[in-house]
Amino acid sequence: MTQSHRCRARRAGKLILGAMLLASCSSSRHVPQGQYLLDKVSITAIDSTGREHEREELNVYLRQMPNHKMLWSMKFRLGVYNMSGNDTTRWYNRWIRKLGEPPVIYDSTLTEAGAEQLRKMMVNQGYLSAEVEVDTLVDSMKRKMRVDYRLHPGKAHTIASVTYDIPDPEIRAFVMSDSAALPVRPGITLDRNLLDTQRDIITTALNNRGYYAFTKDLITFNADTTAGSLLTDLTMKVEAPHERTEGQRIYFDSHRKYIVRRVVFVTDYDPTEAVALNRLQANDTIDYRDITVLYGKNHYLRPSVLYDNCFIRSGQFYNQRGVNRTYQALSRFNILKFVNIRFIPVGDPSETGLIDAYVLLTPGKSQSVALELEGTNSEGDLGVAASVTYTHRNIGHGSETLNFKLRGSYESLSGNLDGLLHDRYMEYSVDLGVNFPKFKAPLLKEKFKRRINATTELNMSLNYQERPEYTRIISTAGWSYKWTERVTHNRHTYTPIDINYVYLPESTYDFLDQIAPDNPLLRYSYEDHFIMRMGYSFYHTNKRNHTGTGIQPKSNIYTIRVNTEVAGNLLFALNSIFTHRSNFHEVPYKIFGIHYSQYFKAEADYALVHAYNTRNSLAFHTGAGVGVPYGNSTILPFEKRFYGGGANGVRGWDVRTLGPGRYPGSNSVSDFINQCGDIRLEASVEYRAKLFWVLELGAFIDAGNIWTIRDYANQPDGQFKFNSFYKEFALAYGLGLRMDFNYFLLRFDLGMKARNPALGAVEWPLIHPDWHRDSSFHFSIGYPF
Repeated sequence: MTQSHRCRARRAGKLILGAMLLASCSSSRHVPQGQYLLDKVSITAIDSTGREHEREELNVYLRQMPNHKMLWSMKFRLGVYNMSGNDTTRWYNRWIRKLGEPPVIYDSTLTEAGAEQLRKMMVNQGYLSAEVEVDTLVDSMKRKMRVDYRLHPGKAHTIASVTYDIPDPEIRAFVMSDSAALPVRPGITLDRNLLDTQRDIITTALNNRGYYAFTKDLITFNADTTAGSLLTDLTMKVEAPHERTEGQRIYFDSHRKYIVRRVVFVTDYDPTEAVALNRLQANDTIDYRDITVLYGKNHYLRPSVLYDNCFIRSGQFYNQRGVNRTYQALSRFNILKFVNIRFIPVGDPSETGLIDAYVLLTPGKSQSVALELEGTNSEGDLGVAASVTYTHRNIGHGSETLNFKLRGSYESLSGNLDGLLHDRYMEYSVDLGVNFPKFKAPLLKEKFKRRINATTELNMSLNYQERPEYTRIISTAGWSYKWTERVTHNRHTYTPIDINYVYLPESTYDFLDQIAPDNPLLRYSYEDHFIMRMGYSFYHTNKRNHTGTGIQPKSNIYTIRVNTEVAGNLLFALNSIFTHRSNFHEVPYKIFGIHYSQYFKAEADYALVHAYNTRNSLAFHTGAGVGVPYGNSTILPFEKRFYGGGANGVRGWDVRTLGPGRYPGSNSVSDFINQCGDIRLEASVEYRAKLFWVLELGAFIDAGNIWTIRDYANQPDGQFKFNSFYKEFALAYGLGLRMDFNYFLLRFDLGMKARNPALGAVEWPLIHPDWHRDSSFHFSIGYPF
């Protein structure tokens, strides 16, 4: 570390230490005379039995909250602000204040407004006689104010009966046909949120049955309450159709079922031009099945592609679900910049309603090229690398996206090169990928493809490497489908085939015997091998339900990830039929003269983030995985095995330095290769607190390890055993500093070993820590989970 870096580190340390001290002892430094710092706010609800309950989750209704706290007690950002002087003309004071948070000055008007919001909240939940009592406690010496809100909800009103006032006979018949399934019914609490939910349900159902102009504002509820009674008679009313006359025509503004007369695609729509849709001009007009396409300068999308991704059908009743599905399908088109769907009523409004659907498409750039150039210097050996990436977002006029990348690198070598094949490091690679916004598969019905609405991806790569000791070629090819469910937003990826082929055409004499005389794992990495696998992955989260503006600040956001894959079964079945032999364990089957792998692998991860407020949260994570070699393989391929440690594992260990089991690793290359396994178990808990500017603090505890599924000679004490695996968990703890720039997050984590299960190691370094032995620093992008 240079002298300048040490000085900056000392200044940063002084800033943080000073902020902590000021946060604890000088929080009223910049509070004007005669005013008070809002120090603490509490909300207590008193139930019918007189018991008091803390209701911190209701803080969202308040108009004024104290300064944010870190670790629930330290007002760190206020401490940073208080480090500034009173002279705001000095840049240092302005800069410090910008990083910190000014003191929250108590305002009685905002306190009263918060109390009223709390009362309305309880009334909306059915407590019509609710009251809010506000107590304030002043500390004149420290110039601080404490505010306590005491909620007296009383008893809730209950719905005694529900009647329906719906003049329109068709809508009335529809609502009454399934009224028992509606959320508002006798016997439940008179909750306005539930009433609003019923309005949404009915409106959505009607919109999907042709009622294009129907809105939730047409549904109202009237409550009839009797003094001294907690029972409420509820009437749901649907407004009658409104009529208006223009000249000799009568217009109905609602309650009319609309039929789609025609569907028009406008492929070169300019949203900045104010032109009536029914007066749009086109260079070419094509009628395809039941859609009309208005083309501009070029036909950049085929009519069949537009039809296949349109779920609005002419001659059928308007359906909001079809509109949403059309938006979702067209959003996968990388060639499109904007998509907008608009409807125009047409025909005689006094008769059956007709509408025209206009699907307005604004294209983006179809092609782009990116260049990269970098230089290297490895112990005086100079090198250069360059790459070019070409992207075409509409290669086949169906918004198929082509990605092509060509990369090359060269580095000269100096020194004694006797007995080596090459005097350089040289590498060439080609990557080709094509993305189809359609389910490309034979023998499947079009109806099924449209329902799944999947994207098809084809990827191929070829990598040629020249090293002093060997020449290696790595090639891959894969075909996969990706789709997202409309309602649950679950994401799926199915890969029917993925091929990985490694070929060493030449190497130095006894190369493998020199680098790995007794290590099958390391030898496997440099031997010819072939993997043909099939895989499936699943991802689910409820994050979309928590936008940060809901009434529950204590939100729980969780994610679930599951990955499974199987390899070699088809090849093994063919070999067993045509070249059957009973000793395949000793002499494995081969394809093209290469031993292929056969295995099953599955892993799952669950993460939960509990937000206490906008600046403090607690995250949990647990994960497990297992890989089983069988048939043609006795060991998993090296790249398919699990590893421990690293920025996203047990952070007290560097990557690939933990496990398996009690295996005592070291820093040698062979141990690096050996420290992988077939079973993974992990768990973590992490506290996250926003500091100031883009800085965020993390404090974590990690636990976990990896194990082998069999007893391998090169990995002693690494096998998973049910009667002892729980004694072999590694423990780590540490602190992290994160920089959240919204669009990406930089993470710096310092982990320390707390318990080391390896044989010969200090079992509890938590008690006797050694910085050099027990610390591990990690830099990464994004949260660990």
